[in-house]
Amino acid sequence: MSEWKTLRLESHDDGVRVLTLDDPARHNAISFAMRDELVECAARVRADRDARVLVVTGAGRSFCSGADLGELFGEEGLPVREIRDDAARMYDAFLAVRDLPVPTIAAVQGHAIGAGLNLAMSCDIRLAAPGAKFSATFSRIGLHPGGGCTYFLVEALGRQRALAVLLEGGTLAGEQAVRHGLALELHDDPLAAALELARRFAAVPSGLARDIKTAVGLAATQGFEATLAFEAWAQADSSTRPATRENLARAFRRP
Repeated sequence: MSEWKTLRLESHDDGVRVLTLDDPARHNAISFAMRDELVECAARVRADRDARVLVVTGAGRSFCSGADLGELFGEEGLPVREIRDDAARMYDAFLAVRDLPVPTIAAVQGHAIGAGLNLAMSCDIRLAAPGAKFSATFSRIGLHPGGGCTYFLVEALGRQRALAVLLEGGTLAGEQAVRHGLALELHDDPLAAALELARRFAAVPSGLARDIKTAVGLAATQGFEATLAFEAWAQADSSTRPATRENLARAFRRP
């Protein structure tokens, strides 16, 4: 268990780590304190050589209700540069999760709003409860989307639907989020489903899982040639592992 005030980090023996946003009275809004703890937590997972998969979830009825807007934008008269710098530091909270080398799974129940949507989208895979709500409500209060939200939604939804959602300050709920690719699957208990999926991922050799995650990231952002070059190296490297050598030897003996 962790010593943080707004988070809990649990370690399972199979290499699964579970990060819980633990401020349910505030629907797990990302305060400056939670922002700092999320960055610290991600650094701890990164340094944990036994960590194989991270599951991210929220305590209570919500996944995350977004940034604490009073802390972030409440002080009047600040220059735009200072507001921008404060916002960029808030982005660090979920981008630190996005940058982790291990596979990450968000178990989303209730609301994932604004920065909470960004945190969910920073995870590699999202499992949603039927009542989950993925909301990009920035424009409803006159704010431009931030923290990579535009990128995340274009990647998941395509340009046309992302633009419509962002202009309307829209929400995709449960089944709709799965249908449009914002979430992978719908589950009555997304945390239990995420833990089961995480255990299956954790059974994949750690280096292999990390390389597959890297290859998928390259395919999504760098194109075919970069992906092919990485695959050639990563496949050769994976072929040298003892367990893989045994599997290959069995394949060689097949008639």
